[in-house]
Amino acid sequence: MNLLLIGVLLALIAIAYQIGLTKSRKLAGQGNNSAILHSRPGYYGALVALWCGIPAFLILLTWTVVEPTVLKHVVLNNIPADISATLDPASISVLVDRVQAIASGFGVSDQALPYELSAAEQLAKFQSIGVFAKVAVVISAALMGLVWAKKKISDQYRARNHVEKILNISLALCSGVAILTTIGIVMSMFSEAMRFFSFVNPIDFFFGTEWNPGFSTSGSAEGRYGLLPLLWGTLMVSGIALMVAIPIGLMIAIYLAEYASASFRSWAKPTIEILAGIPTIVYGVFALMIIGPFMKDAGELIGLHINATSALTAGFVMGIMIIPFVSSLSDDIITQVPRSLRDGSLGLGATKSETIRQVVLPAALPGVIGAFLLAASRAIGETMIVVLAAGNSPLLHINPLEAVSTVTITIVNQLTGDTDFASPQALVAFALGLTLFVITLGLNIVALFIVRKYREQYD
Repeated sequence: MNLLLIGVLLALIAIAYQIGLTKSRKLAGQGNNSAILHSRPGYYGALVALWCGIPAFLILLTWTVVEPTVLKHVVLNNIPADISATLDPASISVLVDRVQAIASGFGVSDQALPYELSAAEQLAKFQSIGVFAKVAVVISAALMGLVWAKKKISDQYRARNHVEKILNISLALCSGVAILTTIGIVMSMFSEAMRFFSFVNPIDFFFGTEWNPGFSTSGSAEGRYGLLPLLWGTLMVSGIALMVAIPIGLMIAIYLAEYASASFRSWAKPTIEILAGIPTIVYGVFALMIIGPFMKDAGELIGLHINATSALTAGFVMGIMIIPFVSSLSDDIITQVPRSLRDGSLGLGATKSETIRQVVLPAALPGVIGAFLLAASRAIGETMIVVLAAGNSPLLHINPLEAVSTVTITIVNQLTGDTDFASPQALVAFALGLTLFVITLGLNIVALFIVRKYREQYD
């Protein structure tokens, strides 16, 4: 029903726009002389459309949010008091779902009890009245907004100012949603991490060298929760990935920006960026089935023992994945270097390669370094590739040819399976997630600081 109502509202908004546009054009006269109007006719149409749609959508949103609670109270009010008094919250939720299923006409799998049928009958009547009331209230609000805004239209009415103010408020609200979502994620992780640190000493967690969590049903923190093996594995895999992605990505960016023809660049750059759109699970399967066995066989040819699942395998494939991030960002930064710098260098007798090395890259260096740091934060937060290709061995060693474990692997492991989310064995995932968030946030801040502080300003 809500979708149908939204469709009707959209149709009313379109009609309201045309009404406002038509009236403003009539005010402009037969020659459509908009100079006598304070705003262009389109602003008047937009204003009427906004006043038609915004109040109606707010009412619909509020109704949709409140409706489930009201329906729950309707069901409980029609359940005998002696029965509802014996139910716990989980049983009440099940009962409400059963009554709503009966009221919808689909029924339930087993025989419905008499009081459930009676409650469902009352709920169905209430829902039918509620549907008509919702339609009437929402449509009435839309029409009232339309009529009110239409009456406000005059040749000196500041429609543009009002429309721009509404748009500014809408953009601010959208920004606020993003900020509040980030704050909510951080606070939820922080609160759960603090619960974990009530079981485990933070010093033992951040500076411990052994990761061996014990799983128990008593709620106690058994085993070892040292972060350093996981953090070292994360940095090792990410470092290998950057050693693969940075040289290749930078060389691709230099070639596309300085040497490639326009026709070649027009299809080569989008083709490279397709790598960024491939799901990471595909990269993980590719690493597990192709790259890992290949590296193991290649190592045997030269007398090296390379595990099929190792830091080298995961890092190499992750480097391939983040090549588009490095190449695309670096290419955009290099192409922003003014042509006059290149022409001046070439005019002084420098070759094209010397111009790139001594003029273009130094001018673009702050932005390029920022691109590298953003790629590093992307690599540190990667999950599926390391889950399938790193080997999940939480040991503190420096051999990239052996299996390792990372922070993201451990988060997946600790939250998988039948786990009590109040136990330290599961709460540790939130502490790991908060640590990972702080690391990636720090890299992003450093990248933005470098770009803003050292970027070149060109006319």
